[in-house]
Amino acid sequence: MSDPRMKIPDDDHPIRLRPNPSRVVVRAGGRIVADSLHALTLREANLPPVHYIPRADVAMDYLRRNDHSSHCPYKGAASYFDLAVDGRYHAKAAWSYETSYPAVASIAGYIAFVSGQIACIEEWERHDRQ
Repeated sequence: MSDPRMKIPDDDHPIRLRPNPSRVVVRAGGRIVADSLHALTLREANLPPVHYIPRADVAMDYLRRNDHSSHCPYKGAASYFDLAVDGRYHAKAAWSYETSYPAVASIAGYIAFVSGQIACIEEWERHDRQ
């Protein structure tokens, strides 16, 4: 049975999900908290792109699941994580759709990070090893 709150992406609200050809690195507090050659980049309507990173490529020791959740009619229910690194704590710094709606099924279980003050998200050419 489908969720009655679910919406399907269309021309008015497009969603594109593609493998990112770059190496995606997430830094926080001087630490690398994620480093992936397998990130997926989601482009939704007029929103900034979001990189979803497989958990295997995330330093999960820095993340703690919290009680916050939200719902997106196109993606489903999101769970949130707090980030603690180098003595600094950031609430709701990352999120994951543990199970996602069919239109974006590939992001299920992947982690996305809030960009900006909390984390620096970089895209490197695959040969870069900085």
